[in-house]
Amino acid sequence: MITIRPVRQVEIQDVKRVMFSVAYNIFGFDGTLEESIRHYEGLDIFQDLEDIQTHYFENGGIFLVVLNGEQVIGSGALRKLDAETVELKRMWLLEAYHGLGIGYRLITQLFDFARERGYLRVRLQTSFEQTRALAFYKRVGFHEIPHFADDADDASMEIIL
Repeated sequence: MITIRPVRQVEIQDVKRVMFSVAYNIFGFDGTLEESIRHYEGLDIFQDLEDIQTHYFENGGIFLVVLNGEQVIGSGALRKLDAETVELKRMWLLEAYHGLGIGYRLITQLFDFARERGYLRVRLQTSFEQTRALAFYKRVGFHEIPHFADDADDASMEIIL
């Protein structure tokens, strides 16, 4: 049974593994999945995941986990950018679960959260290499916008709620 609920700190390692697994399949890596995990964890690019309470829950956002039974299969989060805008972060779903409506359920819950708290828009950045993610975001109503964050090499998108 698929469940979507707020993540618990003890599940963060499993959430990271989902992210690494999906990214490994999209971007590749010279080495094994385990070597890839060690490499990217050493770059400290997941600082927000070390303290999700502060970065998400106490900062006008939320971090959801997707479970199949007790197995973590995906995640999605929102973090506050300003009084009217949240950023979609950490949205990942194992490829075996693509096409089953799970991503749509997850993003719908995130949109509902944003609306309930008075946000007017959701923005995101993702790599152009994530073609399936880009197509999904366009299907649910996101459109491309000028870059709003640090990485000008990524696609920036927005949806008005």
